[in-house]
Amino acid sequence: MFLARWTAFVALALAAFAAAGCAHKHGARAPVPPPAVRPGYTETGIASWYGYPYHGRLAANGEIYDMETLVAAHRTLPLNTWVRVENLANRKSVEVRIIDRGPFVDGRIVDLSHAAARQIDLIGPGTGRVRLVVIRDPPTVAPALFGVQVGAFTQRANADRLRAQMAARYGSARVVLRSRNPDVWRVLVGAEATQEAAEALAQRIRENFVEKITGFVVRIDQ
Repeated sequence: MFLARWTAFVALALAAFAAAGCAHKHGARAPVPPPAVRPGYTETGIASWYGYPYHGRLAANGEIYDMETLVAAHRTLPLNTWVRVENLANRKSVEVRIIDRGPFVDGRIVDLSHAAARQIDLIGPGTGRVRLVVIRDPPTVAPALFGVQVGAFTQRANADRLRAQMAARYGSARVVLRSRNPDVWRVLVGAEATQEAAEALAQRIRENFVEKITGFVVRIDQ
C-alpha cells in the first residue's frame, strides 16, 4: 500500500513539474564544474533562453534582470563569472556574465538572455547545442553550498509533501520559491560543502527512485 501511494505521489509530482513548464525531452545530464572553476573550463550541452516573465525581476546576484543585456543563468558557476557561449550549429558566439540561477531542466547547461540568444541565432529554435567556456573569474566568490533539486511544483502543498519525504530520508531538504507566473516551488535536498558531495547525493537519490525522480546539482548561494 505504501509503495502504491508513493508511486502515485511521484507521478503527481512529475505532472506538476510538467505543468510548471519544466517537462521537456531530456538530453544527457549536464556536467558539474569542479570546485574551483578557472578560465578555460568547458561544458558542452543544451542552451535555452529566458525573457518574460523574468524580465524586470530580481536575479540571483541582486541585479534586476534585463533580457536585452548580455547575461545568463547557470546552476553552479559562481555568480558574475564571464563565459563565452558558442552555438555549435553555426559557430556564432557571445560573451555573457552569469547573474542568475538556472536552467532548472535536466540536460540543459545555460539559460541565455534574449539579447544573447539573438546574437547566436537561438531565438527561433529556442534551444540548441552549445559549448560554454569560462573566460573570466568573478572578482570575489561568495560562500556557497550545493544541493540537489528533485522537483518543482506550482502548488506549495505538493512541494511541502516531497520536502518532508526527502528530509525524512536524507536529513535535510528545503522548499525555495522561484517567482514567475505562476510561481514555482523548488524542492532542494542537502546542503553539501562540495559539488562532488552533492553529486554523490544526487546519485543516491536517482538510484533509490529509478525512473521517478531525476535529481541535479544546484548551487545554494549564501
